[in-house]
Amino acid sequence: MNIALVGYGKMGQLIYRLAVERGIEVGLKLDEFNNAGFEGITAENFKGIDVAIDFSTPSVVLENIERIAALGVNIVVGTTGWQEHMARVKEVVEMRGIGLVWSPNYSIGVSAFFKIVNLAAKLMANEPEYEAWAWEIHHSAKKDAPSGTLLKLVDEIRAAGYTASVSVASNRAGATPGTHEIGFDSSADTITLRHTARNREGFALGAIKAAEWIAGKKGFYER
Repeated sequence: MNIALVGYGKMGQLIYRLAVERGIEVGLKLDEFNNAGFEGITAENFKGIDVAIDFSTPSVVLENIERIAALGVNIVVGTTGWQEHMARVKEVVEMRGIGLVWSPNYSIGVSAFFKIVNLAAKLMANEPEYEAWAWEIHHSAKKDAPSGTLLKLVDEIRAAGYTASVSVASNRAGATPGTHEIGFDSSADTITLRHTARNREGFALGAIKAAEWIAGKKGFYER
């Protein structure tokens, strides 16, 4: 398998290391030095690439997707903060006949956490004495707040039928990889659900597994 890394910051570098350890070839690395104006996304550069993994920045994700899709290359998107373009991305995927996986968080633990929160919200949906909150903290360099992961958690609460208000809050400080907390509180007691990432490896490994899965497939998939 041969992948391209679009965005080569901390996440891109970690994905590179883990991919090589899994026997995956990284045939292309694009960053602000060789792709500032999308000049790195060419048919020649992407020749032989099976999947591109995008951990770039929100402002360039849509253009990255449109250009890579035009080359017929499948994509894994881990960048957040661009979801207002989701309808357009789905159109591009269908029009170009590629496969694309999108997730605000590729951690296997977070994937399980989404389901746990959904189940908890179902149990609390008809308990009006409980009020809910959604809170997170990430490192100070993270650009979007609230994060895509926190918004996805709130979506899971709503999808479970919980219609009461959910207080949403975000903090950005230090170097913490990310903590997400969902809670339900009443005068009688409190339920707290929390996921804490120890490092970025879970996110990186999940993105690599997504790339292995989407290779050769077509369609839009949301994890």
